[in-house]
Amino acid sequence: MEPVVADAVARAGYDLEHLQIQQAGRRQLVKVVVDTDAESGIGLDQVAEVSRAVSTALDALEGEGTAGGVLGGSYTLEVTSPGLDRPLTRPRHWRRARLRKVAVRTGEDAFTARVGDADDHGVRLLVDGDIRYVSFADIDHAVIEIEFREPPAAEIATLEQEEGSR
Repeated sequence: MEPVVADAVARAGYDLEHLQIQQAGRRQLVKVVVDTDAESGIGLDQVAEVSRAVSTALDALEGEGTAGGVLGGSYTLEVTSPGLDRPLTRPRHWRRARLRKVAVRTGEDAFTARVGDADDHGVRLLVDGDIRYVSFADIDHAVIEIEFREPPAAEIATLEQEEGSR
């Protein structure tokens, strides 16, 4: 069923982050988490659009009789976007987190940093005033830190200056 859901999400222009199916009373709960590369993220209108696309695809699958073993009839569909507390695990997560403060744990170190540019293999981080390139393969866990104040202008300037010099 995941390929069907992923295809419906992709046709709507988004990325499937996670698919979970669980029993909820007599029905199945189908939870679909979607994301996008757009800096603005996903709003309610986009969630509704994806929900309609996934519902249509699942109903068609049920109609063919091919999903009967998985959904077993009626189901509840929940479409959502990932929250701020989700781990940064893909390059697009890091790109969207640009200039945000993050908590990072690698095999040998744990630190907070400000996110700079990310490529397909790693990210530039401002750590204690120094720019450090960290490979995604070296990151065990990373999440965005909630900030209640504007980020320090000096940190932003340091990242933008470093990125402009490349």
